[in-house]
Amino acid sequence: MKRADALLKLRPEIHQSRTDGLMSPEEFFQNDTLRPILKLQNELLLGLFNAYIARHKGVFNDLTIGHKMNYIDGALQKDIALKNVLKGVVIGQMTLDELEVYGLDSGAYNRRIIGMIKERLKSQIQLLGQG
Repeated sequence: MKRADALLKLRPEIHQSRTDGLMSPEEFFQNDTLRPILKLQNELLLGLFNAYIARHKGVFNDLTIGHKMNYIDGALQKDIALKNVLKGVVIGQMTLDELEVYGLDSGAYNRRIIGMIKERLKSQIQLLGQG
């Protein structure tokens, strides 16, 4: 089996994501490629962020929910190494064809990826800092 076929087969199907002709190519790529990859890699993304929390002495656990949200924003804004690892988790699951599309505007796609990761972490905040 080819790598691309294996990668695509692993991805979960996301029924609520629109992938019709009424959206921009960037939105299509986000819904058709990025969302399924993020869903597939969710456990790993949570694990990586929990490891980040642990490396920073667990101050996250003592924060209010609002401050935890700000902590996530700050970490993904300021810590370039963390951002690069999290982006790599997503990019590493792309097929070569998808990587080519990503390369056309990697800056914009990187912003989308990090934004989606932020929202994913925030929506599962109860799973962060648990150990």
